[in-house]
Amino acid sequence: MFYSKEEFKEELTKRLAQDDGKKEPRIAYAVLGAMVKEMVEEEWIRTKERYEKSEAKQLYYFSIEFLIGRLLGQNLHSMGIFTIVREGLEELGYSLEDFEEMEPEPGLGNGGLGRLAACFLDSLAALQLPGHGCGIRYKGGLFTQQIENGFQMEIPTDWIKETENWEVRREDLAVEIPFYGRLHPHLTDIEWVKAVPYDMPIIGASGGTVNTLRLWQAEVSERPLPAHKDFEEYTVETAAISDRLYPNDSLVSGKILRLKQQYFMCSASLQIILKTLPSSVRQLPDQVAIQINDTHPAIAIPELMRLLLDEEGLDWDEAWNLTTRTISYTNHTILGEAMEKWDSHLLATLVPRVYEIIQEIDRRFKAQLQEQHCKEEVFKKMSIIDNGIVKMAVLAVVGSYKVNGVAQLHTDILKNREMKELYKQFPEKFHNKTNGITHRRWLIKANPELTNLIKESIGEEWIKKPILLNDLDKFVGNPSFQEALKTVKQTKKNQLIAHVEKAGDSLIDPHSIFDIHIKRFHGYKRQLMNILHIQSLYDRIKEDSTYRPYPRTFFFGGKAAPGYEFAKQVIKLINVVADKINKDPLVRKHIHIVFVENYNVSHGERMFPAADVSEQISTASKEASGTGNMKFMMNGAVTLGTLDGANVEIVEQVGKENAFIFGLHSQQIMQLEKHKTYRAQEVIAQNQELESLTARLFRGELSNGSENISFIHKQLVDLNDPYFVLKDFNSYAAMHEKVLGAYEDPQLWSRMSIKNIAESGVFSSDRTIQQYSDEVWHLEKILSTS
Repeated sequence: MFYSKEEFKEELTKRLAQDDGKKEPRIAYAVLGAMVKEMVEEEWIRTKERYEKSEAKQLYYFSIEFLIGRLLGQNLHSMGIFTIVREGLEELGYSLEDFEEMEPEPGLGNGGLGRLAACFLDSLAALQLPGHGCGIRYKGGLFTQQIENGFQMEIPTDWIKETENWEVRREDLAVEIPFYGRLHPHLTDIEWVKAVPYDMPIIGASGGTVNTLRLWQAEVSERPLPAHKDFEEYTVETAAISDRLYPNDSLVSGKILRLKQQYFMCSASLQIILKTLPSSVRQLPDQVAIQINDTHPAIAIPELMRLLLDEEGLDWDEAWNLTTRTISYTNHTILGEAMEKWDSHLLATLVPRVYEIIQEIDRRFKAQLQEQHCKEEVFKKMSIIDNGIVKMAVLAVVGSYKVNGVAQLHTDILKNREMKELYKQFPEKFHNKTNGITHRRWLIKANPELTNLIKESIGEEWIKKPILLNDLDKFVGNPSFQEALKTVKQTKKNQLIAHVEKAGDSLIDPHSIFDIHIKRFHGYKRQLMNILHIQSLYDRIKEDSTYRPYPRTFFFGGKAAPGYEFAKQVIKLINVVADKINKDPLVRKHIHIVFVENYNVSHGERMFPAADVSEQISTASKEASGTGNMKFMMNGAVTLGTLDGANVEIVEQVGKENAFIFGLHSQQIMQLEKHKTYRAQEVIAQNQELESLTARLFRGELSNGSENISFIHKQLVDLNDPYFVLKDFNSYAAMHEKVLGAYEDPQLWSRMSIKNIAESGVFSSDRTIQQYSDEVWHLEKILSTS
């Protein structure tokens, strides 16, 4: 470890001299990475030794996504040597910022699910709790988004640089995963796939604890193939398992690959967990906690049963007792489409023994329900296998000991509507754990200017106890703090402008309101409502010479799933409207649109600190939680949103006067859905502005005429506007006018901004993880001696 800038400079200079004295930045970057990796590995080994010595209970967090972002700068922060390294590099003629830009961003996630998982790993290590991640080492990640002629294009991501990464290949821990085969009575003709772990260090604050993110790579097994299987075909199919996140499942081949990925990750992780237990497998729940992050890893439940029954020789009752005391489940969605369901035939073909176990779990649970004389509709909803379909969310609830939602509203909806019958059956399992974010990345790393201002004002204790950010309450009305915060915000805006200008956008007014909407593209997240409103502003500016609003820059960022045509058409619409507005010499003085291509963690680190307005406009009752809303809040942006997900709790913290809330509430939405009383066409007919706007949209006037907008038309008209874009449109537009009025009062806006920062500490993932640990996992801190 470097204790001074001079020590660091001396060591780096010595190593560069050994490399023929070359001073090219790329070489210096690689040498720096190797130095830091060596220091991390020392502490990593000590952490493992402490865990083994204490025989501590350990958590394994199973997630299909881990959107961890670039690691060099974050690791330097965690080790407490960021300033030493940055200043030392500057004195040697290098830039740490340039080095960070050289680092490829791991393509291990898509959106909130993966960012949450990354925050949780950070907090586990920071709190010195023994907790690790288990995922897949996707060679190509999700995809790199490129915008061509306004359309999203999906380009394979290439992030793995074998000589420049933080991973350690663990060939000694490789395991074999069985696919296909025939049961008679034992599994034969198996197609084996080798799973090789690559371990990545997760460094806690101050570097005292280093936990592990274990990513599995699929490789060809040395075991013989079934006689009917072609080796070349097998090789291609095996590589595909760890090649891409979320393969398109519109075809059967895509569904098979998704299921393969999920089983591959769960089986490999479980095999190693059982193999490395410090004592008898019968002590499993005392030694291990497994959290499955949504339904993607739910197949871990029957797979753990398979291993306990077939490999460990336990009987059914004992194996089931151990499984249901070890695995807990986080639900991340209210949307039925996102609660995975698998065709029984697909499971029976790909993992026949696992499917046989699912059948037995279902049979026993149904027998239990029949003894209780359940009504037929209740019985049907709680069936794991129903009409040839395996409902993974039901399996996850039945096979786990705790089930949680990720915001209080979300959990209430699960208990009272989506999983009402299961909640009545297992009331003791359900609980809420509102999501959180790591302030170490999303405030300290992303916004050092604001961090320094906070330190100067309330000291540094909040870094370890982020709830103490509420000490800033006393500065809400402080003029000097308000001015300092404005200076910080302007600095971050300028930095964001410099960043997006590299992509060719040079018309941004640095003093405009920065209104930012960064989400995965989906109907319920309502990017469509945002762009339709912006189009209405354009129309008003062109038609009304007296309407000249305060300048606003609208930022969009996010990806659409490759097979989700509606979302891809919304991206096209945004880019067409942006092109028209940004080229108009009159309108662009008042509104400007920036679509940030290939939105990722690194973009987010620039966008959250620069935002004035946080767009959180999902249809009430549809967003489970959201975490972008928390990142914006922590950086002083003010929420413009619905009372949905964690927005509800944000407003409870800051007060309604410090947010801009519009639209139907969740109960109103659910009532309209239940009674089917909403008529989108009636809303259009009663609103001249909407009638004109939608007519032009459907004629293609807002999308360059020739471009197909049939999916948008289908959603708004044929599907009767399922996400209530048109119903909430007027309320949304009116709230935007209130945003303008508030922003034009600088003192009022500063008060709102400071209040949001002050109340954001409760949304730290440290709080979330400590609650999980105390109430679900029952972990103990294993303190570092360094």
